Amino acid sequence: MKQRLLFSVLMSLVLSFLMSCWVTWVNLGLSEVFVERWMNAFVLAWPAAAIISFFCGPSVQGVSQRMLSSKSLSHSAKNRG
Repeated sequence: MKQRLLFSVLMSLVLSFLMSCWVTWVNLGLSEVFVERWMNAFVLAWPAAAIISFFCGPSVQGVSQRMLSSKSLSHSAKNRG
């Protein structure tokens, strides 16, 4: 549980920091208020991203594992046939 919480906090930190930078830049360009608006967007995005990551992470991980296992099963069946 501690690892899941720490991973969610760190991953959401990185993603919200970079995505808020990107979206702010797309919307404003490099203006005199860029950093201020970026930091405001980041502060608003990070808590939401952390909560979403914590609660949705296990489901997304399960889906990705099923997708990879079904792909490897279909790939091995093609190789046998």
